[in-house]
Amino acid sequence: MDSWLTTVGLPVALGIVMLGLGLGLTIGDFRRVAAYPRLVLIALGCQVVLLPAICFGLVLLFGLRPELAVGMMLLAASPGGTTANLYSHLFGGHVAVNVTLTAVNSVLAVFTLPVVVNLSADHFLGDAAPIGLQFGKVLQVFAIVLVPVALGMALRSRFPGFADRLGRPVKILSVVVLVAVILGAVLKERANLADYFLAVGAVVLVFNVISLLVGYGMPRLAGVGRRESIAAGMEIGIHNSTLAITIAISPALLDSTEIAVPAAVYGIVMFFTAAVFGYLVSRGRDPVGAGRGRTA
Repeated sequence: MDSWLTTVGLPVALGIVMLGLGLGLTIGDFRRVAAYPRLVLIALGCQVVLLPAICFGLVLLFGLRPELAVGMMLLAASPGGTTANLYSHLFGGHVAVNVTLTAVNSVLAVFTLPVVVNLSADHFLGDAAPIGLQFGKVLQVFAIVLVPVALGMALRSRFPGFADRLGRPVKILSVVVLVAVILGAVLKERANLADYFLAVGAVVLVFNVISLLVGYGMPRLAGVGRRESIAAGMEIGIHNSTLAITIAISPALLDSTEIAVPAAVYGIVMFFTAAVFGYLVSRGRDPVGAGRGRTA
């Protein structure tokens, strides 16, 4: 996967996606944390602590080789993305909650993702590991994820009309660029696709299903409303595989195609599992407009 598609195309696509997210964000979205403190704490706890722990157990259970194990942990540490917002909208989730969780998780991941990746590399690759996310590389992650978001938010704050007009074209462009990059990478690696799925397909599927169930089930057990729980399920269950792939293959970051394999497989699997999950949890959902009250 080492080509202009992945070294240039993926970061550009990710930047466009995050710019589109920023164009739809305001400071009020971050303030919304105060309106849903219980849900946000549960979601962040699942994202930052529970899912990496579950993923670590699955990696050991399935006996993945070291590079693939690090790739799975990188995926587990990645935040949700704009795809989660789309699925939440399609299946009756509280999209404003998704936007809030995506924004908070993206900021938090700047600090938590390098910690998880470095600990994983030390554990699975040992002293022979030539990789790691040092402080300078953390800043690069910050640039990849948050600078486009901040730019989008600034445009929306200063020129809201322009941001509204720009939002839809940017979203369309981000989808087109992202699909083109992924298709290009898939076609280039088509001879290895079967091996990739054989190597990590089962663990990726299990982890994806568990992520969706945890993201939805934990808030429901805590008494959070159905729509908010659907939003949390999509946010926690649909990881930002594009970010994980970008970090894995970037020459300035991890520079490893093999570490990118779990995220690449996940990026395909999640579209189908999230659709099935969304259908199941949205059946018999509250009428539109119900369940919009505060979850505190």
